[in-house]
Order: sequence, then structure tokens, then C-alpha cells
Amino acid sequence: MGKVMVTGALGNVGGFIAKYLIENQQEVVAADINLKAMEETYGDQATLALFDFTDSSTFDTALTDVDRVFIMRPPHLGKPEDLKPFVEALKKQENIKLVTFLSLIGVENNPVPPHHKIEKYIEQAGLPYCHIRPSFFMQNVSGVHAFEIKHFDRIVIPVKNALTSFIDAEDIGEITAKVLTEPEKHQNHGYSITGPEAIDYNEAAKILSEELNRTITYANPSPRIAKKYWIEIRGLDKEYSSVMGMLYLMTRMGTAKKVTTVFEDVMGKKPQNFREFVRKNLAAWQKD
Repeated sequence: MGKVMVTGALGNVGGFIAKYLIENQQEVVAADINLKAMEETYGDQATLALFDFTDSSTFDTALTDVDRVFIMRPPHLGKPEDLKPFVEALKKQENIKLVTFLSLIGVENNPVPPHHKIEKYIEQAGLPYCHIRPSFFMQNVSGVHAFEIKHFDRIVIPVKNALTSFIDAEDIGEITAKVLTEPEKHQNHGYSITGPEAIDYNEAAKILSEELNRTITYANPSPRIAKKYWIEIRGLDKEYSSVMGMLYLMTRMGTAKKVTTVFEDVMGKKPQNFREFVRKNLAAWQKD
């Protein structure tokens, strides 16, 4: 078999996918826009490729000897059309065994997020695919939303009491690596991947409080106030904030409460729960 190209190899999910592929003794092409950072991360464990979805001159070198590909849409690329040139480049390759795209749970029935159109691009290109459709990452709580928890003991997410079947990005990485290691078994599927339970942010705040030994509350702002806060106070990118707001609006409507057994069915073990994730990542929310 050929190599596996992992786009976004410096990201959370891409990093875990590369890690587990290497553990699975697969040859990996780590593709991202910062070669120096990849050298520090991967050393000689992977082939390193400078790659940019918006620069087609980076495609051919990155795809050398590649027969499986993981696609991660960079958060700053809001338009699905930005990924179409790379999908067209894959279509010209004759030996692609599987394309996995990091999509979004429920997106097959929701044409609003860009993920829906990207899935269609891949399918219409006639490429063998396996769409990875996770629920919300636990890392959102330890990443973009950690600031408010760390400094103000509050979770600022506009979903009211809606349930979320959080999934750890490490579990997404592990199952995606297995899918890419066994491409023929998973061709032309969409896998909706969740954690083992669905909880609301009041429960998330309770778990954080118990594990951090201080009181964390759920602020429950309106979508309009949350978006205004992210852009004007936090200084987050406007387009990024808009996409995040749209995804949370979907959650507010109940689209993230579904719990599936896909991870356990493929991996033969249960995914990590939210409390286990918090215990592993306490440093993200501890005060200086």
C-alpha cells in the first residue's frame, strides 16, 4: 500500500490521526503550512509536505505515492469552493483507495454548513470516501472556550439546555486512523461518531467544578450576545465566529444530542466520556 496524506497535521484531529497511523505502521505524509513546526512535531516519523488548499502548486509534491487522504477543512476557509480544486486534483489520481473528510454530525441532512457541499464534491468526483461526522469536540471546551472558564469560571456558549454528545478529538483521530488503515472495509460510508453520553452545559459545568475544585457556571448567553462577545471582546475572527455561531444554533435546535455506537462498533471499545477528558486536561482551565 502507498502512503496516507494527513492534511492539517499540526491540528488536534490531524495530529492524533498521524500519531495513530504511525502506531499502525502506516507511511504518513504530514501536510500543513508550517514545515518548521512539522519538523519539530514529527521529526523523521513522517514525510513532511508544505501544503495549502488555496495554492494548487503544493498539491503534486504532497500527493507523491499517496493512495489514502484525510481532509480537514481549515477553520479560516469558510467557503466550500476553496476545497474543490484539491478534490479535483484527487480525482485525477488513479490509485486513491479512500478519502476521509472531517465533516459534522447530521450534516447529510443539513445543507447550510460548508461540510455538506464538500461531502458532495467528494462523492460527485467518484472518489471512494468515508465521511467522518463527529459531534462537538471536547477540545472546544479546553480550546476556544477555555478562556472564560479559566479567568471567569464561566462557560460562554449559546445553546440553552440542549444536549451535546461530546467526543474527544483523540477518539476521532484513533477511529479515522483505523479507517484509513483498512480502506476497503470502509469505502462509501458516513460515520456519525459521538461520545458515550449526551450532556448539557450545566452538567459540563458541574463536572468541571468537581474536578477543578472551584465553582464553574454556565452563562447561557443569547446567540446574538455570544457572537458580539466573541468578535468585539475576544477578538475572534468574524467569519470563524459566524460559523461557530451557526453550529451552536444547530445544537440549540437539538442536532447534537444523538448518541451512536459507531466508535465502539469499529474500535471494539467505548469512547472516552467528558469527565475522563476533563481529568486529562485540567491544566487548560487552572488559574495561573
